[in-house]
Amino acid sequence: MGEYGYENTPKEVMIILSKRIVALRKQLKMTQKELSERSGVAYASVRKFETTGIISLESLLKICETLGRLQEFESILLPDELERMKKLFD
Repeated sequence: MGEYGYENTPKEVMIILSKRIVALRKQLKMTQKELSERSGVAYASVRKFETTGIISLESLLKICETLGRLQEFESILLPDELERMKKLFD
């Protein structure tokens, strides 16, 4: 449980995402250096992200693309279904 009740804090989400990236990278038997080279993200940025959760959005998206998970970002922050339906009929 996060600081704000059942939701995690932004920092907690950053750490969760970094741990998931590490797990995916290792599942693909890829080193940090290989991930850096394949994604075009600086090695220092990959290392920093994996230990602190801090990374730019662009670098995170490049890493996710390299790991085959970029499409998952396309489904976040969508408007509510009701709002989408209203826009269709406006």
